[in-house]
Amino acid sequence: MNLDQTITLVEQMLKTALIVGAPVLLTAFAVGMLVSIFQAATQIQEMTLTFIPKIVATVVALIVFGSWMFVELSDYFHSIFQSLDTILK
Repeated sequence: MNLDQTITLVEQMLKTALIVGAPVLLTAFAVGMLVSIFQAATQIQEMTLTFIPKIVATVVALIVFGSWMFVELSDYFHSIFQSLDTILK
């Protein structure tokens, strides 16, 4: 395994992690921003007001995007295992 193969594998891994994690992270970020704006406008400083909506939105995002995330990860691992022979040489 040479340096080019290693860099390619790390690049694929990071790209897959970014693509798979983005929908859930962006959903949690958007809900957090909306709740923060609501808190700033109403001056309500309750901690559960920020925590509960983000958890609910994250669970909903996982339900909505979960099957797609599983397919993406399965494709990634399938490609890794297919190229395992060339990686080990």
